[in-house]
Amino acid sequence: MADQFRAAFGNHPAGVAIVTATGEFGPAGITASSVISVAADPALVAFSVAGSHGSASAILGAKTLLIHLLTAENSELATRFAMRGNERFSQMQNWEFLETGEPLIHGLGTVLRCEIHSKAPAGPATLVIASVLEVIGSQSSAAPLVYHQRGYHSVGEHSRLTA
Repeated sequence: MADQFRAAFGNHPAGVAIVTATGEFGPAGITASSVISVAADPALVAFSVAGSHGSASAILGAKTLLIHLLTAENSELATRFAMRGNERFSQMQNWEFLETGEPLIHGLGTVLRCEIHSKAPAGPATLVIASVLEVIGSQSSAAPLVYHQRGYHSVGEHSRLTA
């Protein structure tokens, strides 16, 4: 069943985001392909966090966080934030702490500043529901980064099937 499940979702593309927060040891971040819009009014999003150590622990322990919705130009950064044990922030110069304390990575499309609303165990992962407090940055018209069949891809106007 697990192999069939992986194959089914491997063929179902998902948008890619980087979730950042400030933890006990400084800035932390993870790559997530599970971010979904739950509701527009009030604005709610959800995503899952696998594990509970390192960056995952910092995300789950935060009160507020940022969800950076990635564009096709951000695949290298998505890979960096997806790797375990990888130093995510030390090699980057294009980030800063917001006045509210969350680490903002510049140049990654639209960013949602969120407050964690609830968390629920979901097998080996934790499902996080967050209230969107603020939308930071312009609504990017760049092609989004998607994860499909174990790799990053882009979706653009050429792939649009309806008007």
